[in-house]
Amino acid sequence: QVQLVESGGGLVQAGDSLRLSCAASGRTLGSYNLGWFRQAPGKEREFVAAITRSVGTTYYADSVKGRFTISRDNAKNTVYLRMNSLKPEDTAVYYCAAGRSVRWNWGTPETYDYWGQGTQVTVSL
Repeated sequence: QVQLVESGGGLVQAGDSLRLSCAASGRTLGSYNLGWFRQAPGKEREFVAAITRSVGTTYYADSVKGRFTISRDNAKNTVYLRMNSLKPEDTAVYYCAAGRSVRWNWGTPETYDYWGQGTQVTVSL
């Protein structure tokens, strides 16, 4: 079992930056592919970013490419999401997730095995 706990969310203004953290306990994150998803009110959960367990290849949704950066620190058992140039449409609950099955696909939430409880990010004009 892996327990994931997100932190770092908050209320910011458009153009500001935030860094989300997701700390894991129970097992080392080094053997997991990691992802960030978000869900806005009334919308489905959507993919934001992912990073693979071995090579550290990263993937991003088009809507955040160039503004967000995912990274991992296996020694700290933590994955991060650096968010720059935030926009009101980035407002959502952000979730981190971990998966390592052979069916894992970076953009498909059903292929992740463990999820955090989420952290709220609100971007005002």
